[in-house]
Amino acid sequence: MSLTNPLLSFLFGEGFWNGPIPVLVIAVISAYVGWVSVEYIPFTRRVLERREGRMAARGENADG
Repeated sequence: MSLTNPLLSFLFGEGFWNGPIPVLVIAVISAYVGWVSVEYIPFTRRVLERREGRMAARGENADG
């Protein structure tokens, strides 16, 4: 099976994924998935709240 097969050509992109538009699409999707994981998954929210609580108790800000 060679890369000239249309299915493999689509999957591997043949240079398509090297362009800026697909990379931006992946970045937007990744940012959305990260936001959803923080907002809607209780475990990640608890981890962040504990970290912020420890930093506030020490008098640090979020920037370090």
